[in-house]
Amino acid sequence: MKILVVEDDKNLVKSLQQGLTEEGYLVSTASNGFKARDKALAEDWDLFIFDLMLPGLTGIQLCELIRFKNIKTPILMLSALSETEDKIKALDIGADDYLTKPFHFRELVSRVKALIRRNKEYISDKSPVLTCGDLSLDYAKNKVERAGKNIELSSKEFKLLQTLLEDKDQVVNRNKILQKVWNTNQETYTNVIDVYISYLRSKIDAGYDKKLIHTIKGRGYMIAE
Repeated sequence: MKILVVEDDKNLVKSLQQGLTEEGYLVSTASNGFKARDKALAEDWDLFIFDLMLPGLTGIQLCELIRFKNIKTPILMLSALSETEDKIKALDIGADDYLTKPFHFRELVSRVKALIRRNKEYISDKSPVLTCGDLSLDYAKNKVERAGKNIELSSKEFKLLQTLLEDKDQVVNRNKILQKVWNTNQETYTNVIDVYISYLRSKIDAGYDKKLIHTIKGRGYMIAE
């Protein structure tokens, strides 16, 4: 398992590299966003660990770039900032998990293992193409179409749509959406679900007589013809 650690604190990056190597991972490091960008795009990785505040490109900018390049490698963000807004921003732009400094190394290892395991299970279990009526989502090609028309989605919109399509014709509750799309069970994020459902509707259902995304009051959401 290859991990790219991007951190400008020399003592912390040395500690992380030593600890993760002892756990059996192949670890490469970068001290600024530009070096990290070059390494991230040059090779295949199993996990990225980005500090939020970096010289050059920030962790947020790196995350945005990687998702724009259609790289689906899990991203764990590190930051001394603990405010909810910072966490939401990091998760919204494509990060999979967020860890606030200072943290215990064992907690970081636990999250690293969970992210890598979840990603491998997700890839092996997913159907290559998911459909609902004239809507299709192709995970391998990162492509969404309705009635033959290409639809551009952000990373989180794509994950949300995929989560709904994987349980087509079934109610998907908020807890499941939070876990699969935002990797959390915290109620703080429930309003984010409503916002992203609204985003999806504007791209998936707007302009079509047949609406596919349905609100099931008090229970969650469903995608169905």
